[in-house]
Amino acid sequence: MALSTTPSAPLNASDGYRQLVQQISNTYTQGRVQAVQAVNAQLVQTYWQVGRHIVEFEQAGQVRAEYGKALIDTLAADLGLRHGKGFSRSNLIRFRQFYLAYPALVEKSATPSHQLTWSHIVELLKIDDPLERGFYEQQALRERWSVRELVRQKDSALFLRLAASQDKAGILQLAAQGQVVEQPADLLREPYVFEFLKIPEPYQVSETQLETLLCDHLQPFLLELGKGFTFVGRQYRVTINGTHHRVDLVFYHRILRCFVLIDLKLGEVQHHDIGQMNLYLGYFAVEENVEGDNPPVGIILSRQKDELLVEYATYGMSSQLFVQKYQLYLPDREALRRELEETLREAGQ
Repeated sequence: MALSTTPSAPLNASDGYRQLVQQISNTYTQGRVQAVQAVNAQLVQTYWQVGRHIVEFEQAGQVRAEYGKALIDTLAADLGLRHGKGFSRSNLIRFRQFYLAYPALVEKSATPSHQLTWSHIVELLKIDDPLERGFYEQQALRERWSVRELVRQKDSALFLRLAASQDKAGILQLAAQGQVVEQPADLLREPYVFEFLKIPEPYQVSETQLETLLCDHLQPFLLELGKGFTFVGRQYRVTINGTHHRVDLVFYHRILRCFVLIDLKLGEVQHHDIGQMNLYLGYFAVEENVEGDNPPVGIILSRQKDELLVEYATYGMSSQLFVQKYQLYLPDREALRRELEETLREAGQ
């Protein structure tokens, strides 16, 4: 008579057995993650060492200058015969570039290698400016960006957009630490970019359609808003003296511990739009906030913004109310870069 390999029903049903299964599953999952991390760290360390060998060979003068350019090609051919396509010409160039960008890899704080994958690092190495590269490195670590998210933020010129409203000290802090959110103004980007909606140009959408599209693409929208946003709802009803009003989009920010209200405008913001947002802020502060919540933040997103009108319309109002621009297409990176360079030049760098 064959022995049954099926666990008995009482054992399967017991709380202790279910707990055992969960413990083993968790241990196995954690072990796999740690193994992948260990392999990644060792792999990146190896690539850095290869880059170091190449650079030190060049610097030692062991090849004459006219043969220097041929070194990579020769190495790719010889190492390729021994180890395969992992030593392609393009890979060797990246290894060399990696060492030059992070010459102090032995110091864990000097490189992202222990926490980011080689694919992340390749994307970082494509950035020539050290300030910009440092920012994306810190942001990728802080927000645990996937490679795809890192590429998207690079393409949308996030660093340049955040740096546009900073002075020299703020720009250098961004490069060294990434975006640190400590106050409502730290949430802002100028402009916000919704290229992920893929609205063809010239666009013709209503505010309702734009709101729907953003909700349909909530994951990239949250990525664009930044770390800490949790979606609460759309067309959030605010009732005052029997009259219903609706906030387009409501979020809660886990770091600042406050509601963030967003209204969308297709055209230029008018003074009554600002007054309406101020009304919403007052309602949420009194009716929606609970103990531990900070004052709500209001952001009006518009295609255009009259700076003087906004200044006058917000005079004496809450400092938690902001009017920011958004656009449906990727920004002009070169224009933003010129603005950044001008700021640094004026600051004497």
